[in-house]
Amino acid sequence: MSRFRSLIQASLNATKKALTWNVDDLMPPCEKYIFSFNCKEEIKKWHLYSDSEYGGLSSASLEVTDEGDGFKGLFSGTLSLDVMEGSKWNISRSGFCGMRSKKFNGFIDLDSYDTIALKLKGDGRCYISTIYTENWVNSPGQQEDNSWQAFVYVPAGNWYIAKIPLARYLPTWRGNVIDASMEMNPARVLGMSLSVNAEGGVPGARSGPGDFRVEIDWIKAVRNE
Repeated sequence: MSRFRSLIQASLNATKKALTWNVDDLMPPCEKYIFSFNCKEEIKKWHLYSDSEYGGLSSASLEVTDEGDGFKGLFSGTLSLDVMEGSKWNISRSGFCGMRSKKFNGFIDLDSYDTIALKLKGDGRCYISTIYTENWVNSPGQQEDNSWQAFVYVPAGNWYIAKIPLARYLPTWRGNVIDASMEMNPARVLGMSLSVNAEGGVPGARSGPGDFRVEIDWIKAVRNE
């Protein structure tokens, strides 16, 4: 009888262990790499934009460098508030540059995560992190992706991991926060961008026209709760 009980107990223990393993196996990892600038091929996933497309004089570049500590992305350039003489565009502001990822093949699902983390080395400026999600609003004449933005202050000099809760990303329309009752759908993320403006940002951050420079090691989604 004792042998029979031992077999039953061993079977129960094995079943419990298997069930526990299956639950853990189904749970997504606590972090998910979205971008890692660990090779020169990485920059093919991005394209640059700036006010120069509308008559501004700002410029930007994106490259992958290796200064002895492995490959890193380098987003740099010059911000200008001036506008090209004779420009056909009647722009209300200039002084911005950005790097935007090409659309993912389909979308990525970040529903299991609550925070975006970026490992950066900057220049004391405030940058803007943008998440693009599938447009489910379907407003007349609004065919663009939904965009959600949050400020990222990057101290100068040292590597810094910025963590931005998804709840801090606000809905925007062409760079302006919109007053609308919208919720981000993190299960349908189409792309991301990192940009910089000559003006605005958080108090104490460097601002104004001139050079900007930020190194990027990686961008992850993490689960803190």
